[in-house]
Amino acid sequence: MAHIGIIGGGVIGLATAWALVRDGHSVTVLEAREHVGTETSFANGGQLSYRYVAPLADAGVPLKALGWLGRDDAPLRLKPRFDPAQWRWLASFLLACRSSVNHRNGAHLLRLALQSQATLAQWMAEDELGDFGWRRNGKLVTFRDRASFEHAARHLADASAQHVLSAGDCLRTEPALPDGAFVGGIYTPDEEVADCHVFCRRLAEKLRTSHRCTLLTNRRVSSIVHKGGSAHGVLVDGDFLPFDHVVIAAGHRSGELGLPGIRLPLYPLKGYSLTLPVGPGHMPPETSITDYDRKIVYARIGHQLRIAAMVDIVGFDAAPDPKRLAVLRAQARESFPDAGDHDAAIEWAGMRPATPTGVPLIGATPYRNVWLNVGHGALGFTLACGSGQILSELIDRRAPAIALTGFGLSAA
Repeated sequence: MAHIGIIGGGVIGLATAWALVRDGHSVTVLEAREHVGTETSFANGGQLSYRYVAPLADAGVPLKALGWLGRDDAPLRLKPRFDPAQWRWLASFLLACRSSVNHRNGAHLLRLALQSQATLAQWMAEDELGDFGWRRNGKLVTFRDRASFEHAARHLADASAQHVLSAGDCLRTEPALPDGAFVGGIYTPDEEVADCHVFCRRLAEKLRTSHRCTLLTNRRVSSIVHKGGSAHGVLVDGDFLPFDHVVIAAGHRSGELGLPGIRLPLYPLKGYSLTLPVGPGHMPPETSITDYDRKIVYARIGHQLRIAAMVDIVGFDAAPDPKRLAVLRAQARESFPDAGDHDAAIEWAGMRPATPTGVPLIGATPYRNVWLNVGHGALGFTLACGSGQILSELIDRRAPAIALTGFGLSAA
């Protein structure tokens, strides 16, 4: 079996490593940070929303974005920069903002998401991953605007698994909801929730105990060594590490590796989260909630409530914006005042690596033995296990032909 180097120790890189190890390969994971899963994977929304995977790019989004300009409470905020990468990404994003493109890409993502759900279930059943806060708690998407609700009710992603609920039904499904705030909702009973960072740690523990894996942290890859259309290995802190294959799974920094002939259409979408401690007397929602009109998600993970929201297209600065976090705090407190200790909320911002279409790049590159697993945007945790399994099968040439065309598997 091959020796494969994986650049990136977030949830995508670790899930890829575990899939490859399960398939008999030898892997080395190279993570630039001191610990795995400490960037985009650290404090994301926590929802495993397998049937809610519609891409951000859709008809009407550019017009809405113009209306949100200058608003601190805007779900999507754009700050134009003198950055060719941002303008290229935005141009491609605008081209993807069509209903037909959104529906086609949404169908691809749904297939990948359902495969990812099945893959995670198999791993949990067979591999003793331990506790990472996983629950099948269902998901309820709630609507404040009746027109949005009626449109969603007519366009269910999976009518066999989703239920249209009245306002009263929503309250009966989740009693913690504020009475009178929502006109209705879409409920999916078999959606899941988990702690992505803890999942990364569990995978790292399994990998470290496997004789087929070496996990190296504090090791930043500076370049991929290549010749004649093939990679021979990578340079790490001046040292050359040889590999039979190289997998790029370094999130929004993947483009920094700069292989000739590959321009990755990636740009970071900054998102924010709050993590509230939950104790006696608190009443958090037990069902995962998505406030559709405010674009805020709520997920009970153990003794915490994770609240996540917002898309900032503002460049590569990962620093949290205090104004954006203040808006999120205010809206969360208004909707669920008794859900947890709002005063003790832990703030976080993360850079979600996204393609303009919302479809990740999973598969081959122009280099014979260099592979991509990047561009999952806000769906990294949801899609990680399926993406890792697909890439393992592609490296083994075991994937069906439909996988090569169905998930946007391309390089440049």
